[in-house]
Amino acid sequence: MFENLSERLGRTLKNLRGQGRLSEDNIKDTLREVRMALLEADVALPVVKEFIERVRERAVGHEVLQSLTPGQALVKVVHDELVHIMGEANDELQLNVQPPAVVLMAGLQGSGKTTSTAKLARWLKERRRKSVMVTSCDVYRPAAIEQLRTLAGEVDVAFFPSQADQDPVAIAQAALDAARRQHVDVLIVDTAGRLHIDADMMQEIQRLHAVVNPVETLFVVDSMTGQDAANTARAFHDALPLTGVVLTKTDGDARGGAALSIRSITGKPIKFLGVGEKTAALEPFHPDRVASRILGMGDVLSLVEEAHQQVDQDKAVKLARKLQKGKGFDLEDFRDQLQQMLSMGGMSSLLDKLPGVANLPKGVKEQANDRDLHRMVAVINSMTPQERRHPDIIKASRRKRIATGSGTQVQDVNKLLKQFMQMQKMMKKMSKGGMAKMMRGLKGRMPTGLPF
Repeated sequence: MFENLSERLGRTLKNLRGQGRLSEDNIKDTLREVRMALLEADVALPVVKEFIERVRERAVGHEVLQSLTPGQALVKVVHDELVHIMGEANDELQLNVQPPAVVLMAGLQGSGKTTSTAKLARWLKERRRKSVMVTSCDVYRPAAIEQLRTLAGEVDVAFFPSQADQDPVAIAQAALDAARRQHVDVLIVDTAGRLHIDADMMQEIQRLHAVVNPVETLFVVDSMTGQDAANTARAFHDALPLTGVVLTKTDGDARGGAALSIRSITGKPIKFLGVGEKTAALEPFHPDRVASRILGMGDVLSLVEEAHQQVDQDKAVKLARKLQKGKGFDLEDFRDQLQQMLSMGGMSSLLDKLPGVANLPKGVKEQANDRDLHRMVAVINSMTPQERRHPDIIKASRRKRIATGSGTQVQDVNKLLKQFMQMQKMMKKMSKGGMAKMMRGLKGRMPTGLPF
C-alpha cells in the first residue's frame, strides 16, 4: 500500500533534504509535486487542497525557513499533516458496555464484509481476549451464511446459525438473545451488501441497527475503489451513525487514496486495515505509523508488535537453547524461520515496515516475494526427516528426488541448500560470539541467507 505515493513523495522530498536553505520558490515547486503525487494516488481533490494549504502555511513560516535543516523540517511538516488528515491517533473499538457489545458490519457487496467479520472476531479473541459470536444476516447472497460458518470454525469462535428464508431483523434479534444467554462478550453481525447503494438496502440496515443497538457500526470498504470509497462511506454515514471504517484489500492497493480521503470526507476514523486474505491479516490503523510508511521512514513499532503476536515464543526459546548447547542449525529450524516470516505477512509486509526500504531499487524490492518463501518450504517438506537433520547427505540423486517431489527444479534445491548453509554460518556466529559479532560480520549488508 502507498507504494506509488511513497516513491513519488520520497523522490520529491529527498531533493529538499540536501539544500542548506529553502525559499518560497522552491517550497512552491515542492508542493506542486506533492499535489500531483496525492492526485495520482486518487486522493479526493478537496482533501488535497486542504492538505497543501496547511503545509504551505507552516512551510513558509519561521518553523521551516529558519531551521538548521530546513529540508528535514519540511518533511516533518508533511508527516504531521498526513497524520492530521488521517486522524491524530488510533481509534480503538469502544467495547466497555454491558455484554454483549454488538458490532454491526456494513458495506457494499464485494467489499470484504464477511471475511472482515471473521478477521475481527479472531483479532478480538487473540488480542483482546474476548469471547466472540458471529452471525450472518445476508440472506440474499448465495453461500454467504455458509462462508461465515466456515470462517467462524477456522478462527474458533461461536457461530449463530441462520437460514436464507429468514427475516434479517429476526436473525439479528435471535443472535443477540443467544449471545446474552451464553454470556458472550462481543456479537458481530454481518449484514447484506448490494452492488450499489439503494433505498431498500439502507432501510433494512437501519432496521437492523435499531434492533441490535450496536456500540460500533463499522463501514467495510475496498481501498482499491479510491475516491469512490470515501464517497460511498459518506452515503452510508448519512443513513447510519457510523463509528469507524475497515479498509480492505490494502495489500493490493499501491495508491492509498482512500486512506487519505475517508477521514476528511466522513469525519469517521479508519479503525482497521485488511492487509491480506488470511484471517490473521488485520491491522489496527495508526495514522502516525502509516504516515511514516508513506514517507519511507518505516513502521518498526508495528513490526515489533507483529513479531510478539505471531512468532512462536516456545520455538524461539528452544532454538536459542539448541544453539547455546552447540547443536547445529538444521533444515527443520530453517523451515520454522521461513514459516514464522510468512505468518508475519511475508516479505512484502516486512519490507513495507522497515525504514529506508522505499529507497531500495525497484528490482531489489520485486525480488523479495513470498513465492520464493513458499517454494523453499515446499522443497524442505519434500525431504526425509533424516535429510532435514543431516543436510550433508543430500547428494545428486537425492536432490533430483526432492525437486520432483516438491514440483521444483534441481537448481531450486541447490539454491535453497546454499542459502541454508549461509544461514547456518550466521547462526554459528551467533552461538559463539553473540549478535554483535554477527552484525560486525555482515558489515551493514543484508544477510544473503534470506531469499532476496
